[in-house]
Amino acid sequence: MSDQKFKTKLKKDDTIKVISGKELGKQGKIVKIDLAKGRAIVQGLNMVKKAMKKRSQNDRGGIVEIEAPIRLCNMMFVCKKCGPTRIGYKIVGDAKKRVCRKCGEAL
Repeated sequence: MSDQKFKTKLKKDDTIKVISGKELGKQGKIVKIDLAKGRAIVQGLNMVKKAMKKRSQNDRGGIVEIEAPIRLCNMMFVCKKCGPTRIGYKIVGDAKKRVCRKCGEAL
């Protein structure tokens, strides 16, 4: 197993749009990012059915639907002003800020 970490400008709670795969064109919010595998879990997207074991007395087992990870390369950030875009960086004073590449607005 390699120790390579994937680089991304996306962060948790960013709104993204899927640009390829079975969820093409759908939007959602990032719940979790796994940099070791280069994947992210997006709220409400890539739903799969999974058999869950009963854990406690009042917990129900059975088949549940959960979100499966999507590759980071298959998603694009969505700017509030101009839609799907890439993310850039601007240094303002001592701080490094993420900015939209289309409109230049700070994210």
